[in-house]
Amino acid sequence: MRKRRRRVVLADPRGRGRVLRTIIELEEQTSVGEKLIRDLIRQQMRTALVLGGGTLLLLALMPAAFYAFPVLADVQVVGVHLPWLLMALLPFPLCYAVGYAYRRVAERHEQDFVNSVDR
Repeated sequence: MRKRRRRVVLADPRGRGRVLRTIIELEEQTSVGEKLIRDLIRQQMRTALVLGGGTLLLLALMPAAFYAFPVLADVQVVGVHLPWLLMALLPFPLCYAVGYAYRRVAERHEQDFVNSVDR
């Protein structure tokens, strides 16, 4: 005698209708779906402007700081003037760190977006 198959449900099916409705709104590009996507894009753009703009401002102000404070320009480290050393070595790790931070924040924004859709 064969045993009958039994369906085992591990997740609660309640609330699935709202998730499907939100996904349909995103796919059909309704006004609600467009607002959700616009908010995600706005968050990503704000993050890019803050991190990228701050980095650009820092890199642009370094030569101005050395011009404004000539005492700093005369400092030598390992026989190389400090402005040359900082302008040659600082941008690369700084840009890498900012890119890494931006990627982490962007992924967090996207995960928050997915979580808000899955609610």
